[in-house]
Amino acid sequence: MHTVPRARLPLWLAVLTAIAAGPVLDAGFPDKDIWPLTFVGIAMVLLAQHGRRAGSAFLVGWLAGESFYLVHVSWTALYLGPVPWVALSTLEALFWGVGGILITLAYRWVPRAFPTRLGRLGLLPVIVAGLWVLRELVTGTWPYGGFSWGRVAESQSTSPLAPLVAWLGISGVSFVMVWLVALLVELPAAVDVRTAQRALLAGTAAAVVLAIPAWPATTHGTTRIAAVQGNGPAGYFDDAAPTAVFDTQVAETLRIPSSEATGTKKVDMVVWPEGSAMPDPTRDPSNAAILDALGRKFGAPFIVGTITQRDARFYNTSLQWEAGKGAVDYYDKKHPVPFGEYVPDRAFWRPFAPSLIDLIGRDYTPGTRDNVFDIGGVRAGISICFDIVDDQLLTDMMRGGAQVILAQTNNADFGETDENQQQLAIARLRAIEAGRSLVNISTVGSSQIIGPDGRTLSSIPPFKPGHMVADVPLGTTTTPAVLLSRGIELLVAGLGLFGLFAAAVGRRNSRPHARRPLPPVR
Repeated sequence: MHTVPRARLPLWLAVLTAIAAGPVLDAGFPDKDIWPLTFVGIAMVLLAQHGRRAGSAFLVGWLAGESFYLVHVSWTALYLGPVPWVALSTLEALFWGVGGILITLAYRWVPRAFPTRLGRLGLLPVIVAGLWVLRELVTGTWPYGGFSWGRVAESQSTSPLAPLVAWLGISGVSFVMVWLVALLVELPAAVDVRTAQRALLAGTAAAVVLAIPAWPATTHGTTRIAAVQGNGPAGYFDDAAPTAVFDTQVAETLRIPSSEATGTKKVDMVVWPEGSAMPDPTRDPSNAAILDALGRKFGAPFIVGTITQRDARFYNTSLQWEAGKGAVDYYDKKHPVPFGEYVPDRAFWRPFAPSLIDLIGRDYTPGTRDNVFDIGGVRAGISICFDIVDDQLLTDMMRGGAQVILAQTNNADFGETDENQQQLAIARLRAIEAGRSLVNISTVGSSQIIGPDGRTLSSIPPFKPGHMVADVPLGTTTTPAVLLSRGIELLVAGLGLFGLFAAAVGRRNSRPHARRPLPPVR
C-alpha cells in the first residue's frame, strides 16, 4: 500500500524553520562567508517543505524566501529606504513560494509513483534539485530580465566546490548542492537501509562531488594591466562637481610609476571603473584631451566607463580610448538594472511610489553591440556592474574569443555593505567558470585582479584610492561550462520538471483498483 509521506515538521515548526533558514542561508555568502551554512539553510528549507499541502507549502516557501532576501539584499535600502528593499524581497519570495509548492508535490508524488529505494534515494533528490534550479532560472530571467542574485552556488567562491563551476556553471553547482542535501535529508526516511549503508552512500556521494579535479585552465602569455580605483564621490546621491570622479581617477592614475622609473615593461592597457570618465569624453573636449595626454604618457589604451547619449537615448557605456584617435570601440550595457538604471512601464509604476520613481531621472537603453574589445591584439571581454550575474553575457564574450575579462563596476551607492563582497564572489566564480583572468575594478571597492583558478593576484583596499599593476595570464581553454552554456541550466531544470510530471502520471497509474465487495454470507 502506498502512503503519503507525513510532514517531517508540524506546520508551526516548519514556519519557524523557514524563517530561520533565510539568515542561515545568507551567512553562507560573503561577507560572513561561512559557506557550509548554505547547505544547512537548504536542508532547513527542504525539511520545512516536506509533506505540506499546497497552501502551507506556498507559505513556508514564501517565508523562507522573504527572510533570505530581506537579509541578503538589505543593501538596497541604504539610500532608497525600505520600499525598494521590501518590494524586491517580496517579489523574489513569491517565486520561492511557487517553487515550494512544486518541491512539496515532488515529496508527495515521487514516493507514490516510484515506491522503491531507487525512487526515494535516486530519483527524488534529482527532481527536487532540478525544481530548485528551475526556480532560480525563472527568477533570473523574469520579469524585466530577472534578478540572478542569491543563487545558492554564488556562496561557494571560497569552498572546495568552487572549481566545479568550470565543469557545470553556476546553475549546475546549485543543482549539485541541493541534490546532495536532498539525498542526505532522505536517508533517515529510507528505513530499510542499514545505518552503515546510509553512511557509505552519503560519504560516497560527497566524495564523488569533491573529487572532481579542477579544470586545467591553460594560459598562453600575459598582458600587463593597470587598474585604477580613484575612490571618488561616485554615488548617485553624492553632491559633487561633475568632474569629481574623473579628477580622482586621473590623480590616482598619475601615481602609477612609469616603466622607465621602475625598469619594468610598460602597461598594455589601463582600466578604469564604470562611470569613471564623466562627463562623456566623446562629447567633452576637456576630458578627451586629458585622456589623450594620459594615453600618450603610458603608451597604452584606456578602458573607461561613462554615460553616452546617442539619438536622444542614454547608455551605460565602456569606451576603448586611444590617444589621438578617441573612442575606437565601445560597449553599451545590455541589461540595465530595472528600477535602478531605468523604470520599465514607468506610467504604470509611478503612482505606487512617485517620489522614488522620479529619482530615476533618465532611462538607460539596452545596448546591442558585442561585449569584446580587441586591445592591441588581446581580446578582452567587457562586463559592466551587474552584467557579471548574467550567464548569457559570459557565454557571449567567450564565443567572441575573450582571453581576459574586464569587470567595471561602481559600488558607491551600496556603501560598506555586503553587496561589494557578494559581487566580488560572483566575479571570482566567473573567472573559474570561464578559465579566464578577471580584473574587477570599482570606483570605491572591492577591486581585485583574479587569476583563472580563482586566486587573487592583486587587490586594492576598499574605500581608499589605489591602483593595481599585474602581468595577467591570458586564457586559452574552453571549459565545459562555457561549451555547454545555458544548456546545463535548462537540462537540470528540465529534469526536475519532467520528473515531477512523470511522478504525477505514475502515482495515478499506481493507485490500487477498487476491490469488488464480497458476496454476503448466507
